[in-house]
This record gives sequence, structure tokens and C-alpha cells, in this order.
Amino acid sequence: MKSLIALLSLLLCLSVHAAEWEESEVVGELFRQHGLQGTFVLYDPAGKRLLGHNRTRAQVRHIPASTFKIPNSLIGLAAGTIKTVDEVLPYGGKPQAFKAWEQDMNLRDAIRVSNVPVYQELARRTGLQRMRAGVTALQYGNQDVGNFVDNFWLEGPLKISAIEQAAFLARFGQLQLPLPRSVQLSVREILFLEGGRNWALYGKTGWATSETPRTGWWVGWVQKGDEIYSFALNIDMPQLTDGPRRIELGKACLAALGVLPRDAP
Repeated sequence: MKSLIALLSLLLCLSVHAAEWEESEVVGELFRQHGLQGTFVLYDPAGKRLLGHNRTRAQVRHIPASTFKIPNSLIGLAAGTIKTVDEVLPYGGKPQAFKAWEQDMNLRDAIRVSNVPVYQELARRTGLQRMRAGVTALQYGNQDVGNFVDNFWLEGPLKISAIEQAAFLARFGQLQLPLPRSVQLSVREILFLEGGRNWALYGKTGWATSETPRTGWWVGWVQKGDEIYSFALNIDMPQLTDGPRRIELGKACLAALGVLPRDAP
């Protein structure tokens, strides 16, 4: 069964990468209206096509930053590092960049405030060998975790493109990763952002500060009935105060492409 799931995951990943790209004029206009440099990718499973803006940038790999909290959670649960998303992990007791990070947390709360030290502790407990095997099994980006288990997604060498993010999340959204279904369901639950009649939005932000220019991410998927529409946005984001613009622009793109209702909050 595991080998079958792995094969299905690989086939889906290949189908996303082989999908036709359609440059969206309306999405490009949204980037111009917002005055932002970046890319947006939407994978349409029904049409097996990629829609978006700036294909060249969509193929460029960037440090995933806190979007890696998604695979970090999946790998940690699958490896038995933690038993559930409600198990509390320590932040270490040191002063942090944000006061919200200065407390022990479970993954349910830690992912909501993007608590870096808690997720670093999760990675340390998982260990480099199991982390490397997990990233490889998930076919995540360049699959390079280097030699330091608690910062490779913050400073490199791990990198991933927007198209690769969309491919990974398409598989996850359809519960087709080579991991136990229970693990995927648990992580999907803590990624839920909001929903309405016949739709649900899942996602995670990230800010790669080790790059020049700094890169802001917003990645996830929308479930509409039985269909999954995965997406990835990244923009040049020099300041943290620009953070809300990631989701604002991302939602506008999803609405313009008919994936989110235009009256979504």
C-alpha cells in the first residue's frame, strides 16, 4: 500500500510539472495595481493546467522559510517525534523576536503564530537523518537539508519554487502524500484558515529574510466540493509591515480566477 501511495504521489507531482502554463492577464494586472514584484501560481486539477503570473519567477527556487512548517509538521508526526498536534513543545526560554513566541506551544497554536523556536525544537527531536528522509519522500524542492537540522529552511540550503510548492500542496490537499492518512488529516486541520458554502481555504505564510531581496510567501489550497486548487504566491517583501499584502493579493488572485468567492473575507 505504501508503495502504491508513493507511486500515485509521484505521478501527481509529474502531472503538475508537465501541466500547460497559462499566463493570466487579470492576475498580472492585480500585481501591477498592488505595486508588487512576484509570482502567483494556481494548479487547476480539472484542466490539468497552471494559471498565474510571471512563469519565469515561478520556476525559481527560494528559501521556504515558515511555509516549511507544513512538511515539518507532517514529517514530525509521521516519524513519531510527537504523537499529536496538541502535544506541547518548549520554546527554549530565550528572548525571541516576537513576544508571542516566548511560550511553550503545541503545533496547533505554534503554526498560527508561526512560532520559529517551537518548530526548531520539533526538527531537532526529529533529527537530521529522519528529516532528510522525509524531505526526500515528499519530493520537496531541491530536497537539500544540509547539515544543521534546525535552520536549513530559514537560511538554506533548502529551496523550493512556486510551481514546486503548488505541486506539493496539490498532493497534500488530495491526501496523496506517501504518509499515513491520519497524519495528513491532522496537519490539514491546523492549516484551515476560513471557509464558506462549498469552499474551504488552507494555507501558510512565510518570510525568507536570508535572501536579497527578502521573499514573502503565501501557499495553500482551496477545496471546492471534491476539487482541490493548490496555489503559491511569492513577492519581494523587504519589510515585515508588508506581510498583510501577501494574503490580500493572494485572495484577490484566487477570487479573480474564480476559485474564491469575491465576497470572501
